Parts: sequence; structure tokens; C-alpha cells
Amino acid sequence: MARVKRGVTTHARHKKVLKMAKGYRGRSSTCFRSAIQRVEKALLYAYRDRRVKKRNFRALWIQRINAAVRELGLTYSAFMNALNKSNIEIDRKVLADLAMNQPESFKALVDQVKKAA
Repeated sequence: MARVKRGVTTHARHKKVLKMAKGYRGRSSTCFRSAIQRVEKALLYAYRDRRVKKRNFRALWIQRINAAVRELGLTYSAFMNALNKSNIEIDRKVLADLAMNQPESFKALVDQVKKAA
């Protein structure tokens, strides 16, 4: 049986990790052993934060809706309750965008909800 030399495979794996570690400070971008630890940690953070990002954006949308609705004399919870009762199905992302970029149409929506409630 022929002898297997793995220099090419190892070099490719090291190169891949060091490419991902580009931009890290100190030895972490050049030394394979410390680079692999930093890259694995970074990948864990990336995986976790792809889910956290969704929570953060939802919280931001709620804050924006709340601020816009309070200017028009309602609270966020009262507005969302009235919105559900009047069978208007608009998600928070679209509501927040309306509140920020088209305040006149958002005001019309709030007035419509106030009439229904």
C-alpha cells in the first residue's frame, strides 16, 4: 500500500482558517493554533447573533411604532389591540416603516383604528 502524505490537505486547511482570520489582531491572524480558536469562536457568535438580530429588529420596530403612536395620543399596546380588533393585518416591520417614512399614511391608519375601537 502506498504511503499517504497529507501536506497538501493540511496546508489547504490552514490556509482556509487563516483566510477567515484575516483582520484579527496580533497573532490570531497569523498563527494557526490561535487563529483556529478565534475563528471557531467567531463562527459561534455569528450563528447565535443571526437569531439575536431578529429579536433586536423586532424591539426596534416596537419602539418606533410606540413613539409614533404616542404622538397621536395612543399607547403601543392599545394601538396593537385596536389594530387586531379592526382586523387589519400589518406586521410591525411595515408599521415601523410607515411611521418613519410616511407619517401621514400612518396617521390615517391610526385614525381608522381609533374609529373602529
